[in-house]
Amino acid sequence: MARKAPASGTPATVALTAAGVPFVLHPYTHDPAAESYGLEAAEVLGIDQARVFKTLMVEVDGSLAVGVVPVSGNLDLKALAGALGAKKAAMADPAAAQRRTGYVLGGISPLGQRQASPTVVDASALDLETMLVSGGRRGLDIELAPADLIRLTGAVTAPIAGPRRAGH
Repeated sequence: MARKAPASGTPATVALTAAGVPFVLHPYTHDPAAESYGLEAAEVLGIDQARVFKTLMVEVDGSLAVGVVPVSGNLDLKALAGALGAKKAAMADPAAAQRRTGYVLGGISPLGQRQASPTVVDASALDLETMLVSGGRRGLDIELAPADLIRLTGAVTAPIAGPRRAGH
Protein backbone atom coordinates (compact mmCIF):
# COMPACT_ATOMS: atom_id res chain seq x y z
CA MET A 1 0.00 0.00 0.00
CA ALA A 2 1.31 3.44 -0.91
CA ARG A 3 2.26 5.61 2.01
CA LYS A 4 0.43 8.92 2.10
CA ALA A 5 1.91 12.13 3.41
CA PRO A 6 0.49 13.29 6.73
CA ALA A 7 -1.85 16.28 6.51
CA SER A 8 1.04 18.64 7.30
CA GLY A 9 3.52 16.94 5.00
CA THR A 10 4.02 16.27 1.33
CA PRO A 11 5.38 13.19 -0.45
CA ALA A 12 8.73 15.04 -0.61
CA THR A 13 8.94 15.60 3.15
CA VAL A 14 7.74 12.05 3.81
CA ALA A 15 10.51 10.70 1.54
CA LEU A 16 13.16 12.78 3.29
CA THR A 17 11.95 11.78 6.75
CA ALA A 18 11.81 8.09 5.78
CA ALA A 19 15.39 8.30 4.46
CA GLY A 20 16.60 10.01 7.64
CA VAL A 21 17.85 13.01 5.66
CA PRO A 22 18.13 16.32 7.51
CA PHE A 23 16.17 19.16 5.91
CA VAL A 24 14.69 22.54 6.76
CA LEU A 25 11.25 23.64 5.60
CA HIS A 26 10.87 27.17 4.26
CA PRO A 27 7.15 27.92 3.98
CA TYR A 28 5.98 31.22 2.52
CA THR A 29 2.76 32.77 1.31
CA HIS A 30 2.56 32.17 -2.43
CA ASP A 31 1.26 35.07 -4.53
CA PRO A 32 -0.89 33.67 -7.38
CA ALA A 33 0.12 36.70 -9.47
CA ALA A 34 3.84 35.84 -9.28
CA GLU A 35 5.35 35.35 -12.74
CA SER A 36 8.01 32.86 -11.59
CA TYR A 37 7.49 30.44 -8.71
CA GLY A 38 11.22 30.00 -8.16
CA LEU A 39 12.12 33.68 -8.27
CA GLU A 40 9.20 34.40 -5.95
CA ALA A 41 10.54 31.87 -3.44
CA ALA A 42 14.06 33.34 -3.53
CA GLU A 43 12.75 36.88 -3.10
CA VAL A 44 10.21 36.18 -0.36
CA LEU A 45 12.62 33.96 1.58
CA GLY A 46 15.54 36.38 1.09
CA ILE A 47 17.79 33.63 -0.30
CA ASP A 48 20.33 33.98 -3.11
CA GLN A 49 18.78 32.88 -6.43
CA ALA A 50 21.80 30.65 -7.07
CA ARG A 51 20.75 28.48 -4.07
CA VAL A 52 17.08 28.14 -5.02
CA PHE A 53 16.47 25.50 -7.71
CA LYS A 54 13.48 24.85 -9.93
CA THR A 55 12.33 21.40 -11.00
CA LEU A 56 11.44 21.13 -14.67
CA MET A 57 9.94 18.13 -16.44
CA VAL A 58 11.23 17.46 -19.93
CA GLU A 59 10.63 14.90 -22.63
CA VAL A 60 13.76 13.11 -23.82
CA ASP A 61 13.45 10.49 -26.56
CA GLY A 62 9.77 9.95 -25.75
CA SER A 63 10.26 9.58 -21.98
CA LEU A 64 9.95 12.07 -19.16
CA ALA A 65 12.99 13.27 -17.23
CA VAL A 66 13.73 15.93 -14.62
CA GLY A 67 16.06 18.92 -14.80
CA VAL A 68 16.94 20.77 -11.58
CA VAL A 69 18.50 24.18 -12.19
CA PRO A 70 18.97 27.45 -10.27
CA VAL A 71 16.06 29.88 -10.60
CA SER A 72 18.64 32.49 -11.63
CA GLY A 73 18.99 30.77 -15.02
CA ASN A 74 17.18 28.59 -17.52
CA LEU A 75 17.40 24.94 -18.43
CA ASP A 76 19.67 24.22 -21.40
CA LEU A 77 17.65 21.48 -23.07
CA LYS A 78 20.50 20.36 -25.33
CA ALA A 79 22.85 20.00 -22.34
CA LEU A 80 20.24 18.03 -20.41
CA ALA A 81 19.68 15.70 -23.38
CA GLY A 82 23.44 15.17 -23.64
CA ALA A 83 23.69 14.38 -19.92
CA LEU A 84 21.13 11.61 -20.48
CA GLY A 85 22.77 10.31 -23.65
CA ALA A 86 20.12 11.72 -25.98
CA LYS A 87 20.25 14.18 -28.87
CA LYS A 88 17.44 16.55 -27.90
CA ALA A 89 14.92 17.35 -25.25
CA ALA A 90 11.78 19.49 -25.08
CA MET A 91 9.73 20.81 -22.20
CA ALA A 92 7.13 18.24 -21.14
CA ASP A 93 3.42 18.78 -21.49
CA PRO A 94 2.30 20.38 -18.19
CA ALA A 95 -0.54 17.88 -17.72
CA ALA A 96 1.85 14.96 -18.28
CA ALA A 97 4.29 16.46 -15.77
CA GLN A 98 1.55 16.76 -13.15
CA ARG A 99 0.30 13.20 -13.77
CA ARG A 100 3.81 11.73 -13.63
CA THR A 101 4.88 13.54 -10.47
CA GLY A 102 1.62 13.84 -8.54
CA TYR A 103 2.39 17.52 -7.96
CA VAL A 104 0.87 20.73 -9.33
CA LEU A 105 2.89 23.08 -11.52
CA GLY A 106 4.86 25.45 -9.34
CA GLY A 107 5.01 22.78 -6.66
CA ILE A 108 6.80 19.96 -8.48
CA SER A 109 9.52 18.60 -6.24
CA PRO A 110 12.31 16.35 -7.46
CA LEU A 111 11.61 14.27 -4.33
CA GLY A 112 8.68 11.97 -3.63
CA GLN A 113 7.35 11.94 -7.18
CA ARG A 114 4.53 9.51 -7.94
CA GLN A 115 6.73 7.89 -10.59
CA ALA A 116 10.48 8.55 -10.51
CA SER A 117 12.13 9.88 -13.66
CA PRO A 118 15.78 10.14 -14.71
CA THR A 119 17.06 13.30 -13.01
CA VAL A 120 19.87 15.72 -13.83
CA VAL A 121 20.93 18.32 -11.25
CA ASP A 122 22.92 21.31 -12.46
CA ALA A 123 26.58 20.96 -11.50
CA SER A 124 26.49 24.35 -9.71
CA ALA A 125 24.70 22.59 -6.83
CA LEU A 126 27.94 20.79 -5.99
CA ASP A 127 29.47 24.13 -4.94
CA LEU A 128 26.77 24.72 -2.32
CA GLU A 129 26.55 23.58 1.28
CA THR A 130 22.75 23.54 1.00
CA MET A 131 20.23 24.20 -1.75
CA LEU A 132 16.48 24.73 -1.86
CA VAL A 133 13.97 22.84 -4.02
CA SER A 134 10.20 22.78 -4.05
CA GLY A 135 8.70 20.97 -1.11
CA GLY A 136 5.82 19.57 -3.12
CA ARG A 137 3.37 22.47 -3.07
CA ARG A 138 3.37 26.13 -3.99
CA GLY A 139 4.68 28.17 -1.08
CA LEU A 140 6.96 25.49 0.40
CA ASP A 141 10.65 25.01 -0.25
CA ILE A 142 12.95 22.42 1.30
CA GLU A 143 16.58 23.16 2.15
CA LEU A 144 18.92 20.18 2.04
CA ALA A 145 22.45 19.16 1.12
CA PRO A 146 22.95 18.70 -2.64
CA ALA A 147 24.53 15.28 -2.05
CA ASP A 148 21.34 14.10 -0.31
CA LEU A 149 19.14 15.29 -3.19
CA ILE A 150 21.42 13.60 -5.73
CA ARG A 151 21.48 10.35 -3.77
CA LEU A 152 17.73 10.18 -3.14
CA THR A 153 16.78 10.96 -6.74
CA GLY A 154 19.55 8.88 -8.31
CA ALA A 155 20.51 12.01 -10.21
CA VAL A 156 23.51 12.70 -12.35
CA THR A 157 25.11 16.13 -12.30
CA ALA A 158 26.02 18.13 -15.38
CA PRO A 159 26.21 21.79 -16.41
CA ILE A 160 22.59 22.08 -17.63
CA ALA A 161 21.78 25.69 -16.63
CA GLY A 162 21.87 28.38 -19.27
CA PRO A 163 21.60 32.13 -18.79
CA ARG A 164 18.27 33.60 -17.84
CA ARG A 165 16.38 35.03 -20.81
CA ALA A 166 14.30 38.19 -20.66
CA GLY A 167 10.74 37.46 -19.63
CA HIS A 168 11.56 34.10 -18.00
